[in-house]
Amino acid sequence: MERRNIGSMVGDVSRLMRRAFDERARSIGVTRPQWVVLSVLSHHEGINQGGLADMLEVEPITLCRMIDRLQDAELIERRRHPSDRRAWCLHLTEKAHGQLAELRPLADEMMETAMEGISDAEQVALWNTLETIRQNLSRRTMQAAVSHG
Repeated sequence: MERRNIGSMVGDVSRLMRRAFDERARSIGVTRPQWVVLSVLSHHEGINQGGLADMLEVEPITLCRMIDRLQDAELIERRRHPSDRRAWCLHLTEKAHGQLAELRPLADEMMETAMEGISDAEQVALWNTLETIRQNLSRRTMQAAVSHG
């Protein structure tokens, strides 16, 4: 078998999926990075900015700018933490919930297009293979961090 670069292929597919979603989301007025923040926050409402930055694997200052824009757009609100006056908790607004409801079908449609012609069994095998690759690389990253640090 010819040796192919799976990293390049995964990168190309990821880029094309991002582009396809961006084209769909643009009609609603939300960028893909904003959608990611809103989507993750929808599962972790009340989290603080530091915790959300960790989950998204972005620098806190980068996330702060995104949160500022989302707050200006009335999609996110910062609320004082009940027991720590220095901390702010992040919550979605009703407007954000409405936009997420519009964006989810667009994401589903994009995934249907991407998976066209791929059987359910092949999709399961693909998922399992990618999960194994992720675990292999995560384990190696953790081992390197432990040995160097």
